[in-house]
Amino acid sequence: MNGRIGVARGTALYVGAVLGPGVLVLPALAMHAAGPASLLAWAAMLAVSVPIAAAFAALGIRYPDAGGVATFTRRAFGPTAGAVVGWWFFTAVPMGMVAGAMAGARYAATVLGVGPSGAAGIAAGMLAAAYAMNLVGLHLSGRLHLALTGGLCALLATVIVVSVPHIDATRFTPFAPHGVTGIGSAAAVLFVAICGWEAAAHLAGEFAHPRRQLPIVAAGSLSIIALLYAGLAICTVGVLGASGGQSEVPLLRLLGPQAGVGATAAAALCALLLTFGACFTFIAAAARAGAALGRDGAFPGWFAVTGADGVPRRSLAVQAGGAAVVAVAALAAPTVVDVDLLMRVFSVLVASVTLLGLASAVRLLGSPLIRGGAAVGATVVGGVAVCAGPLVVLPAAVAVAALIWRRRHSAPRGLPAGTQPARPSPATASRQMAVMDVQPRRSYDLVNPGAGISASTRSRPASER
Repeated sequence: MNGRIGVARGTALYVGAVLGPGVLVLPALAMHAAGPASLLAWAAMLAVSVPIAAAFAALGIRYPDAGGVATFTRRAFGPTAGAVVGWWFFTAVPMGMVAGAMAGARYAATVLGVGPSGAAGIAAGMLAAAYAMNLVGLHLSGRLHLALTGGLCALLATVIVVSVPHIDATRFTPFAPHGVTGIGSAAAVLFVAICGWEAAAHLAGEFAHPRRQLPIVAAGSLSIIALLYAGLAICTVGVLGASGGQSEVPLLRLLGPQAGVGATAAAALCALLLTFGACFTFIAAAARAGAALGRDGAFPGWFAVTGADGVPRRSLAVQAGGAAVVAVAALAAPTVVDVDLLMRVFSVLVASVTLLGLASAVRLLGSPLIRGGAAVGATVVGGVAVCAGPLVVLPAAVAVAALIWRRRHSAPRGLPAGTQPARPSPATASRQMAVMDVQPRRSYDLVNPGAGISASTRSRPASER
């Protein structure tokens, strides 16, 4: 059996990916953008996460592969579109991980009183730990991640329970001080709150029984995430009011005045767990995405090389290098490369990935309900991407880079660049297609190199491809 992940560990990975460190700052950023009306943006994002989760779970069941959304897009729209999506995701992750680590470190630094330099050290330590645990692999680190996610959910639930009695209805007025524009701006940054489903899709091939387990994992994760996000958003508005939009550590402010030093320390621990959980899952997904892109020719073949344990260390090393570059830029120009900017850059790139993934679901899946939900989700995600404003040029720039690289490196071996191989006659092509429809397609299994034919590449009827 290739898979190593069960329902419990899978739920922990999914919750860790979606309920990331953004929750530490997103309620405040949304409140700053839209005031109490940020709750409408929260409601919209949580509602659209339902069809998104369903679509990616269905795609993961049908095509469990380390390539994730890039694999789905390649099957739906061809290798060029798949390469672009892969580049988007691989580029986005270092920025998002640094932003998340910076947000989590601020909480811990506030408790310890160590200042900005101490926060930078904490952020570096968390990222180093997340990359180091990925070197061990999902199988060996899964138990620890499950325990950390359980503790995290308990701490967030405690924050909500302690804060609810202090909600003041007067803090919900004026409800929309910045109008519809503010709500749209809040929705754009809040897309980070539902990022993660596309990252988790890269891990679908590591489940022991994807068809049976993925629906349970997706439904359970979605329920947990929705309850915690909704509770924290309402408490941020109802307890902190307008001042919540100016705070870098709103979670600490929710607990600190009511419960003293112990609760403050608990909130700092919560920040560290949130940061580590999301970083671990996104790094794992990005490393596997890079290896799959190398396998499929969208990245240099060097990326596809893995160790005997199946861990894509080369792709992981490139991810670590990218995060280091982003971190140095943030330290060198903190007023320019700040958490808000990095979150928004990450959001627009991942929104682009999600948009193409949902479009792939509309084209590939057979269920009218899931296809309809994916279409609705794609419409909302497209609107969120437009709300990103000038930052929408970033996905376009990355796409151009991917197309240029692919054009320069996609010539068949043995032929000069720009030369096309001779096309077979119609009769020959027909015979080749007939053979492809009955023979299994082999590919390297990134999860278990000794397995031969991976779960995602066993022969399927032509009607399913």
